[in-house]
Amino acid sequence: MAIRTVQITDISFDCSLDDSDWTEKDQLETEEMLPKAYIGQVFELEVSDDADDYEVTEELLEEVSCSSGWCINSIDFRYVLK
Repeated sequence: MAIRTVQITDISFDCSLDDSDWTEKDQLETEEMLPKAYIGQVFELEVSDDADDYEVTEELLEEVSCSSGWCINSIDFRYVLK
């Protein structure tokens, strides 16, 4: 296993819910607020030694989805070299 360090440069969340208490305004406000909390964050991901961009992206999606509690529409990142 290897550690890849990445920094989120852009992200879009899906904050839609099938809940009568959740309004379209709530959805839009959350979709605007959440990216601000994640853009610029650095993640250290444990991936296979020969991981390609797809594997790194999948691991990053899993990490961010679990920490935020929301599904992700799209994500962009850059590798952080040490």
